[in-house]
Amino acid sequence: MRKLMIALASATALLASSAVAQEKIKIGAAPYGLNAEFMQIWAAAMQEHPAVKSGEVELTVFDGRYDALVQQDQFKTMVTQKYNAIIFAPIDVDAGAAAVQSAADAGIPVIGSNTRVNSDLLTSYVGSDDTISGYMEAKTVLDKLGCKGNVVILEGPVGQSAQISRLEGNKKALAECPDVKVLEDQTANWSRAEAQTLMENWLTAHPKQINGVIGQNDEMALGAIEAIKAAGIDEKSFAIAGIDGITDALRAVKAGEMTSILQDARAQAQGALDLAIFHAKKGNYKPQSDIWATYKDMPWNDGKDKNYNVPWTPVTADNVDKLLATRK
Repeated sequence: MRKLMIALASATALLASSAVAQEKIKIGAAPYGLNAEFMQIWAAAMQEHPAVKSGEVELTVFDGRYDALVQQDQFKTMVTQKYNAIIFAPIDVDAGAAAVQSAADAGIPVIGSNTRVNSDLLTSYVGSDDTISGYMEAKTVLDKLGCKGNVVILEGPVGQSAQISRLEGNKKALAECPDVKVLEDQTANWSRAEAQTLMENWLTAHPKQINGVIGQNDEMALGAIEAIKAAGIDEKSFAIAGIDGITDALRAVKAGEMTSILQDARAQAQGALDLAIFHAKKGNYKPQSDIWATYKDMPWNDGKDKNYNVPWTPVTADNVDKLLATRK
């Protein structure tokens, strides 16, 4: 009898444990790639979300490796393994639609974050308006040049929403300065190394003619600075701008080498995760991240909004030290 009671107790414990395991929410995050610091900050912020740290959410962060086909395969995996929700930062605005379709067909909500996808099936989106940042960064370069001279543009991966929208913003600012000539405009795929190589070539092709560099992200702006330094030219004689507010860019802003605009990776990531949990639990959830209190102009609104817009923050001499202090 005693053995029977022990066996029953063990079975009950196993069933209880299994029930708890089944209650855990399984969420996948599918960023376009994890090579650069910005998306590393984004992914780390996901892991630091209160619901993940408490064990309420089982989070898997995939590496899209800057390849739309890789991301589609990752979606197939998440659909097969019956994830409760997916957070998506696509490499390609159009190719990403097929991945969203596959999840929607399986009844899995997809929350966009950071980069956009051309799909009406996206459940919700948390990101920043890249057209605004593209205008802001180009304007800082053009203002420094007094709307005169020659510039080069380093673009992100062609076909990604950030590249498309930031270029639109770049062109809007350039239209206000008709005397400024764009000598070169080419993608460096968000890569510091690719940007350095391009800038080295451009400095050779246009000796003493380039006055400004519009880098659609900080990595590329920093690559341009490295090329300028390697050529023995004073980088401070150029007007150089980037976007994202990564750590090296913050240091470069402090040194007076460039300007940058902070894109809040933490807010985009944790906001998207709150929404993913909300939709996975059919609305039975209150947000746990503190980002909603930080950005009062982006209210939670009971998780009902289709788009949540995280504002941009220009990096300045007044806030750069505070921003650097947040980096470990």
